[in-house]
Amino acid sequence: MKLQIISLFPEMFPPVLETSMLWKAKDKGLVEFQYINLRDYGLGPRKTVDDTPYGGGDGMLLKPEPLAAAIEAAKAYNVERVTYDGKELQPLRNTKVILMTPRGKRFDQAKARELAESGQDLIFVCARYEGYDERITEFVDEQISIGDYVLTGGELPAMVVIDCVVRLIPGVLGGQNSAEIESFSDGQILEFPQYTRPEDFRGMKVPDVLLSGNHAAIEAWRASQQKNTDQN
Repeated sequence: MKLQIISLFPEMFPPVLETSMLWKAKDKGLVEFQYINLRDYGLGPRKTVDDTPYGGGDGMLLKPEPLAAAIEAAKAYNVERVTYDGKELQPLRNTKVILMTPRGKRFDQAKARELAESGQDLIFVCARYEGYDERITEFVDEQISIGDYVLTGGELPAMVVIDCVVRLIPGVLGGQNSAEIESFSDGQILEFPQYTRPEDFRGMKVPDVLLSGNHAAIEAWRASQQKNTDQN
């Protein structure tokens, strides 16, 4: 899976996306990250990417021209060249363009799994400043929000979505069933409590059932400890 991020601050991403499990996914060749600096597509000698909003108001909006150009460049990146009737063609990659915005649909584990299993490469657009020219949504396939609050930009939300999606790609997590028994794996259930050594930590003991070796009893206990999110 190819993951491309369009941002005015692409340097924010490598410290997160090239660490731990995400680095392992890249090292195994399961994912490829590309960081695209929106400023490279700015207009004029000063590489302008923003302007004041029509109708007045505070702040600056990202202009449509640089954003559209960056998205189009991302779609054309590293496409396989083929020929037809002696002419060279560049077919569009199977991509989905995602705009990170508070106006988007609320992100959840089901959406993460959908994106991980889609077979599509993903292009993330990270807005900044007061927002973006609305016309850019014509170049976007989906708008996603990670919650009802406002951040300084779309970079942190994009990292959250990428982390959730990449860990669901087969081969990324160590255990074969690691992603199947965790919180929200079915959209509702929170994972049961877990314990490791020592058995007694400052007077807090591991539940006896987990030390019993009775697998049926352990499974029953775990099921009883799971929580339905509708009940919280």
